[in-house]
Amino acid sequence: MIELAPSILSADFAHLADQIGRAAAGGGTVIHVDVMDGHFVPNITIGPPVVKALRQTTRLPLDCHLMIENADQYVPEFADAGADWISVHQEACQHLNRTLHLIKSHGCRAGVVINPATPVDTLSEVLEIVDYVLVMSVNPGFGGQQFIPGSVAKIRKLAEIRAEHEYAYRIEVDGGIALGTVADVVRAGAEILVAGSAVFGKGDAKLNAAALLEAARSASLLKV
Repeated sequence: MIELAPSILSADFAHLADQIGRAAAGGGTVIHVDVMDGHFVPNITIGPPVVKALRQTTRLPLDCHLMIENADQYVPEFADAGADWISVHQEACQHLNRTLHLIKSHGCRAGVVINPATPVDTLSEVLEIVDYVLVMSVNPGFGGQQFIPGSVAKIRKLAEIRAEHEYAYRIEVDGGIALGTVADVVRAGAEILVAGSAVFGKGDAKLNAAALLEAARSASLLKV
């Protein structure tokens, strides 16, 4: 099933609840929350208090993407604040297996993220336990970047590994997802599409979300 996860990184924070509502009305079913610490990535965004406030504005799952160092220290706080899904970077976790189990122990779905320069093979020891894999199709840190085409091959490889080993993880993609790129990632095997600028950048978030989701589902029907 194809799902759209609008990323609030590109939303107007002064009208965040309204924007989330519009995106949900357009078909968004997961709210993607980019958490950055200014160390692992060159930007600072939000923390548990904002997630707690978001939890009061929507019943949709909150997908918290932790682009931070020392994730183990903060996983309990994000879970307590209302996160439903928590993903961590392979590149930032010294003990990835332990961190993923920590996320699960707090009742959240556990995801692992890889940057554009990180090979899929680095995940071989955790693919059996993760609920989802997030492929970054831009270098993390800022919204509005251009899609990196090499990400398509990584998505396809993850889909092939899943089929071969009968794993259960879903495949998520984040970065540069728009009307011009969504078909390629869906045909490669992506199922959860994170989109920020394409939903919240210009125009109405409801209409933008609906158009992106329609394009994604049409591509899915044509997938060979």
